[in-house]
Amino acid sequence: MKIDMMKAEDLKQVVKEKYGSIASQSLLAAPQSCCGTGGCCGELEFSMIGDEYQQVAGYNKDADLGLGCGLPTEFAGIEPGNKVLDLGSGAGTDCFVARSLVGSEGKVTGIDFTDEMVQKARQNLAKTEFQNMEFIQGDIENMPLPDATYDVVISNCVLNLVPDKQQAFREIYRVLKPGGHFCISDVVITGTLPRPLQEAAELYAGCVAGAVPVDEYLNTIREQGFSQPEIKKQRKIEVPEPVLRQYLNDQELAAYEASGAGIYSITVNASK
Repeated sequence: MKIDMMKAEDLKQVVKEKYGSIASQSLLAAPQSCCGTGGCCGELEFSMIGDEYQQVAGYNKDADLGLGCGLPTEFAGIEPGNKVLDLGSGAGTDCFVARSLVGSEGKVTGIDFTDEMVQKARQNLAKTEFQNMEFIQGDIENMPLPDATYDVVISNCVLNLVPDKQQAFREIYRVLKPGGHFCISDVVITGTLPRPLQEAAELYAGCVAGAVPVDEYLNTIREQGFSQPEIKKQRKIEVPEPVLRQYLNDQELAAYEASGAGIYSITVNASK
């Protein structure tokens, strides 16, 4: 299935099925899911996470499925008492970290598109005594949340999976309080990806084909009314050659490597 022939709802279904499968594996069996950190879940799996959580306050091992591409809480400026929203919260990794920053007087809400992920996050929350966290199911493009509610919005390697990124940032703007801000880790590209990579639905779900050029990403943020976005951290993501060779022949691979195009993880913030 090729991306340029797919409707937005079809892309969402690809994402829902992939991440539902990852969450289900974690729910059913594994004390630690190896999805996203190695090859156990299929030949397409490779890790993009470059920032380790283990030494971060609030880290919850059970919530870490290795699916992030950054550490947005590092630059989010979360303060005690803040209301924080995590987009695409998965099993809750960043929510537990954020909760350690807002303290007992703040509140953390995680929203995820995938029922299985919400179930896993709630399972992790049930093991704690925290009363100021919640996990809800919803679409980032149309969040079932009130206007002007949150001080900070965070997200980790999720918006690249959203077909309509402009609408996603409009929703972020809507739910933030005046003066609020977001800090998002995401995947972007420089240059132009080879067409076979752009068209791979599987790589879309793996966050690669869904990535847009960095300038387009920043312009989308500005167009929704945010102040000047600032990239706080950037790191190149090396896609393993065996993965690339599933889509590119020798000539295409050589041309891609010579083009200077690249896939990067960025952490960016901006204010309302």
